[in-house]
Amino acid sequence: MIRPRHTLPLAVAALGTVAALALGTTPAVAAPAPAAASGDPSGGQGGPGGASGDRHSKLADLLRRGSTDLRVATYNLSLNRATAGELEADLSNGDDVQAQTVAEVIQRANPDIVLLNEFDYVPDGRAADLFRENYLQVSQGGADPVEYPYAFVAPSNTGIPSGFDLNNDGTVGGGDDALGFGLFEGQYGMVVLSKFPIVTSQVRTFQDFLWKDMPGALLPDDPATPAANDWFTPEELEVVRLSSKSHWDVPVKVGRSTVHVLASHPTPPTFDGAEDRNGKRNHDEIRFWSDYVSPGKGRYIVDDQGRRGGLAITQPFVILGDQNADPLDGDSVDQAIDQLLDNRRITDPLPTSDGAVEASALQGGANATHAGDPRYDTADFADTAPGNLRADYVLPSRLLLKVRDAGVFWPVQSDPLSRLTGVYPFPSSDHRLTWVDLRVPGWTGWIS
Repeated sequence: MIRPRHTLPLAVAALGTVAALALGTTPAVAAPAPAAASGDPSGGQGGPGGASGDRHSKLADLLRRGSTDLRVATYNLSLNRATAGELEADLSNGDDVQAQTVAEVIQRANPDIVLLNEFDYVPDGRAADLFRENYLQVSQGGADPVEYPYAFVAPSNTGIPSGFDLNNDGTVGGGDDALGFGLFEGQYGMVVLSKFPIVTSQVRTFQDFLWKDMPGALLPDDPATPAANDWFTPEELEVVRLSSKSHWDVPVKVGRSTVHVLASHPTPPTFDGAEDRNGKRNHDEIRFWSDYVSPGKGRYIVDDQGRRGGLAITQPFVILGDQNADPLDGDSVDQAIDQLLDNRRITDPLPTSDGAVEASALQGGANATHAGDPRYDTADFADTAPGNLRADYVLPSRLLLKVRDAGVFWPVQSDPLSRLTGVYPFPSSDHRLTWVDLRVPGWTGWIS
């Protein structure tokens, strides 16, 4: 469900691939400069001189003209509640302490677009409206208020009864047998907030897409039988969906450009058995976006409106969300997140924080044995297992979107703002807001 505060301008810049082809190359030439570098968004290919260099130089000048600086963030703010209706009640005034704290984190970071994970779905966007009006638009802890005139809210698979015994414990019912884990419909949902207009007519959702319809899906196997990939019965496979919450393609109009916000929250790769049904689902939920943005790989994808196919190769995008997968540590299937990090269409800005490094050293435990660099961690998990991990990602497309800066809101303990993150039990969330600053070109008339 879309909750714009204003009428949205739906006009999009004229589209077409002719000009891209006229450059004598494919859109892949628009590889980004390194994050700390600046200059030609074509990556300098073609050299400073000659016809090819002239063409790229002119294109670079055209793309820089009227460009917009954009901060995009993802934040699992753990604003979920134990019962239906509780979140709406908690947000009905400005007195909820946790909501005040996570709102201040957002105000301090001040992203232009932010995905909120673990924000219970409430029909008609009522909870999202209350959070904006009673918390974000009110100064918290002396921070400047922030206004998001546009929001996208839609149902989640969490808590929807499947009618089957999906965890094979001999009974039907409860969160583990829902289409996505949840004690009530919409628990652990998500919201996209934006300072820029959402192009409502072009939003695509993939809540209903069946897991079995992904070619080569890692369907779980019952280790007690000789058959392969048989954890779910044929009847169950007709209802088991890929998304534990949903996958959304939310186009946002930034100046004269359109940036596709690709939002999701794959299931944690734990809380299962030897069949690893959650780990495999997490892997394939992550794979979905890699296929969606890769030429030729997303042909099997069908959205909830019946439209087939992935994203056009020339459309800029940002993948957002708590992916529940670390490149080197934790319980996720090997290479699960590498499906995005190693995708040639995607840039990894590698956000860091000093607070994560400090926390890893102070907490020890599993952190001391991790293979990954703690400066990239975005979540403060149990010290025994799995330890702190990189779980939250902002991954822009290489095409057109230039990375200017990136970071994780995780202050060191000596910083007064560390009161917003704290230590367990956390005043806000066990995840940290993760942000990336981008430069969006002001002219995309040749993009289709």
